[in-house]
Amino acid sequence: MSCFLNLYKIYEANQSFVGVEEERNGRNYSLLPISHTTQTAHIEVTVTEDGNFHTAEIISNKNERETVIPCTEASASRAGAAVAPYPLHDKISYVAGDFVAFGGKIKDSNDQPFSHYIANLKLWAESQYTQPQIRSIYTYLKKSCLIKDLIDEHILWLDENGKLIDKWKDQYKSICGGEKPEIFSIVAGGQYSTFIRFGVYTNHENKLAPKVWKNKDIYNSFIKFYSHQLSDRDLCYVTGQFVPFTERHANKIRNSGDKAKLISANDTSGFTFRGLFQTSHEAANISYEVSQKAHNALKWLIRRQGKIIDNRVFLVWTVSGEELPDPDEDFFDLANLTDNKEEIVEQTAFTDQAFAEQFRRAIDGLRNDLSHVSEVNILILDSATTGRMAILYDRNIQKEIYLKGLQEWHAQCIWKHRYVRKKDKKLIEFIGAPSTIDIAYAAYGPNANEKVIKETIERLLPCIVDCRHVPKDIVTATFNRAVNPLVKDQYEWEKTLSIACALINRQEQEYERKRVFKLALDEQLNDRSYLFGRLLAIADVLEHRALRSEDWRMSNAMRYMNDFAKHPERTWAIIQANLIPYQAKLSRGGWYLTQLIDQVGAMFQTDEFNDRPLSGKFLLGFYSQRHQLYQKKSEEPLAAQLEK
Repeated sequence: MSCFLNLYKIYEANQSFVGVEEERNGRNYSLLPISHTTQTAHIEVTVTEDGNFHTAEIISNKNERETVIPCTEASASRAGAAVAPYPLHDKISYVAGDFVAFGGKIKDSNDQPFSHYIANLKLWAESQYTQPQIRSIYTYLKKSCLIKDLIDEHILWLDENGKLIDKWKDQYKSICGGEKPEIFSIVAGGQYSTFIRFGVYTNHENKLAPKVWKNKDIYNSFIKFYSHQLSDRDLCYVTGQFVPFTERHANKIRNSGDKAKLISANDTSGFTFRGLFQTSHEAANISYEVSQKAHNALKWLIRRQGKIIDNRVFLVWTVSGEELPDPDEDFFDLANLTDNKEEIVEQTAFTDQAFAEQFRRAIDGLRNDLSHVSEVNILILDSATTGRMAILYDRNIQKEIYLKGLQEWHAQCIWKHRYVRKKDKKLIEFIGAPSTIDIAYAAYGPNANEKVIKETIERLLPCIVDCRHVPKDIVTATFNRAVNPLVKDQYEWEKTLSIACALINRQEQEYERKRVFKLALDEQLNDRSYLFGRLLAIADVLEHRALRSEDWRMSNAMRYMNDFAKHPERTWAIIQANLIPYQAKLSRGGWYLTQLIDQVGAMFQTDEFNDRPLSGKFLLGFYSQRHQLYQKKSEEPLAAQLEK
């Protein structure tokens, strides 16, 4: 229940955002009031203050169709043929009293959805909590002429029998003015599935009335009206108070079409709760208010700052609302949370000292206020079926502990990167830890199944937050792809290489208990894998310098990279033999690189120059040596060559 308590707290702490529209990715969203949900409306009907029809229009802009509507427990979870009307805005089968007259089909002619709808609306309109707009809408709808008015406005269309056209056919063009009406393009289920929202026109001078579905007075009106009807009370497991409870909890958590619920128990014949409890609410009893506020806060957070990969939600938030970096982001995003954005983004020095100073400033900027208790919440959600959603990961930790884990991750899983990010297709260059999604694609390829990607991200999250070891299979998979430059395009391989170096750097710190490898070349390190990596880099650079006047192509050293990682001694003999023509072509110009090969070779212990497979340090030596050579000779950077 701690998860729901934290969500309840964030709703209470952000009351000022209730009903306030925000925009993200071209779509509007808001922190919903309790007893409200969202629906996609297709038609907007406006009535006058005295309850007469005024205008109607199709909502053509799909970004304006999502509508905040009041709802009851029954209507929020209605399914199939169950009759459970929304209190105000609803489908045409509920709000139109002439639905049957124009061909609408209902399950029971003596029990029409409209009769339930109008009876409920009457109670609200005549209650002490009502608003003038509600009375205006009720006065109009009880006349049972909605469909007739929409037909007169050429919003809805009839067939040759005087019934609403259900499914569009080209033969109806002659009836509908020679072309397909717009309503059939926006309502997937035909005219009988149309959802209608209502507005009230006012002609008062200098009086601008808010839209009914955006009016906070109407929100509060229904909340008070519906709360007065709730009577069944029990102990709330979240707050510990004896208040009205609910057994029907919200859906539409990830989006407006999401049917999966976090809490539900409709299996009274199986063993969902039987054997331990007599009724379902004994297993998880949550008050109506807490359920509404917690679910609405969760929806708001997901739309505001959540990440969704193949329907799996990754969410980080604080109750105080302060901005913190997500654990699955790279250091580029973390750096841009500070005040020194330009300095951090533009810095390209290949030294761990420069990075350490930048990182210290970034983290210190986020530690600006630790005088009060501040908690960070991390949540991962996913659904195995269309009706059930599970909490896969739920972590609530202090801000200082969270930042400490984040700092350790970015200080150890560190390398220099220059690549196009998978999430936003943006070319970035930075020194630090890559994002978890880029690690996942580096390990399993750019065309990996999204199920594999989201599971990999989930496995990496505890490594960052709880300082656990990176799974060896992820590091191994990334290493194996990095030593196979032939199976991918060159630029994608460069990205995989730098991410593999970052993971190996972290792994060396975890398992070997050694210092983090420097980004710059360590010319004193005599580890055999590191030295073999340096040899391969020198051979690669030497061949490219010999071919600088020709079109760029992959060197022989790179073509043998995979074999070299498995059998370094045997493969080096082949690579060195292939270098002879290029050394001859360079003549004196290649003398420095030839001497460097001899110098690195002399650093091997006699018994270590063998065919034993190389460890991950091989890639660190290769990357650092190659970078140092390009910098030393003021050559054009390899990344620039790749762009040509």
